[in-house]
Amino acid sequence: QVHLVESGGGLVQPGGSLTLSCVVSGTEFSRYAMHWYRQPPGKRREVIAVVAVDGDTTYASSVEGRFTIARDNAKNTAYLHMNNLKPEDTAVYYCMQRTYSNDYWGQGTQVTVSS
Repeated sequence: QVHLVESGGGLVQPGGSLTLSCVVSGTEFSRYAMHWYRQPPGKRREVIAVVAVDGDTTYASSVEGRFTIARDNAKNTAYLHMNNLKPEDTAVYYCMQRTYSNDYWGQGTQVTVSS
């Protein structure tokens, strides 16, 4: 059974930083790309960062230069380092692993950026 568990969300002031973690079990973690999505209140879920098997990264324009996605295959963990956070980054953040047969999602972690 595949499980993805996010952690690290919380309340942060504008300009602050947070690091989200996503621990994956039940798959061969190193074989698949990892994705981070977010869903702001009242809006659709959107992809914001992807790290490929070879470590290549891709970012949405809204987060590029502020967010960094990373993976640690030895720990079966993906990370999202978020800097210079803005109120518009407020959302539920989800990690996702796309395998050959399915997309697996975590339960999400809330990030709130507010003074």
